[in-house]
Amino acid sequence: MNEQEEPKIEVQSQEEIAEKKIEKERSAIIYINTTKNNTILTLTDMAGNTLSRSTGGQSTKQSRLKSSPTVAMLASKKIAEDALEHNINSFYVRVRGETGGTSAGSAAHAAIKSLGRDNFKIISIIDMTKTPRGGPKKKGGRRGRRV
Repeated sequence: MNEQEEPKIEVQSQEEIAEKKIEKERSAIIYINTTKNNTILTLTDMAGNTLSRSTGGQSTKQSRLKSSPTVAMLASKKIAEDALEHNINSFYVRVRGETGGTSAGSAAHAAIKSLGRDNFKIISIIDMTKTPRGGPKKKGGRRGRRV
């Protein structure tokens, strides 16, 4: 008689199922708004619904330090913890500095760098800083300067 092999049935535990869910790539958008006085980080899902928000003012007591790179790193750590709770592992980053400024500032760079160090995949970084067009109104009134 030929011995027939029984088919092997794989049983997965709850832990293995949870690991597979985490392995699936979920993306989110992080908006980083930097000003002279503060740094604001907002974590949203791909539809634009806010999942978490953190500012430099929540991370420090001294108002002069709210816009510093160190405090921006602390704020991004809080955002990273909230992203892990929502099983998010990749980000689209949108950075906005002050209107008319040359760059977003050192706080935004520090926040992005700390997110990269926390094993998150940064898919793209877009600078959305607004540029003024036309400039302020000319001096002299409607008929110009009269000599």
